[in-house]
Amino acid sequence: MSGGPEPISAEGLRVAQEELARLRAERDRAAGTLRGEDDAVGDRADEADELQRADEVARLDDRIAEVQGRLAEAAVAGAPSTTVVGVGSTVTVRFGDGEEEVVEVTELAELGERTLVTWDSPLGKAIIGCHAGETVAYDTPAGAASATVLAIGE
Repeated sequence: MSGGPEPISAEGLRVAQEELARLRAERDRAAGTLRGEDDAVGDRADEADELQRADEVARLDDRIAEVQGRLAEAAVAGAPSTTVVGVGSTVTVRFGDGEEEVVEVTELAELGERTLVTWDSPLGKAIIGCHAGETVAYDTPAGAASATVLAIGE
């Protein structure tokens, strides 16, 4: 990645917003199970359960902050480039076997309707910085491969 604010595609934005809503709801449920300051903790098992729930709330808070930060970064970065492949780009590629596919370059390949390619995968590393018409060679666990960038953008 460039080290600066990275754009995010419309699909990536939708997925991040859905994750944020899900995390917030999960955090609210988990926080609702915590005892207040005036509530007495019972035995050690109760105390251990309370600590475990507090750890879960802290984990959710960390992930919420991470997703919010990514969304803020994307807002600063603006729309993905349509002239050079970068994080957030939607790219039409033709592989060495002639098969064409539309992929989205993203940070994480978790959810989404398109084929997501992480920026640090063999294909992602090969096409980052490419322009339409460029052919790249890259190594995969199955051996050498190539791809031609046919188009960039929605």
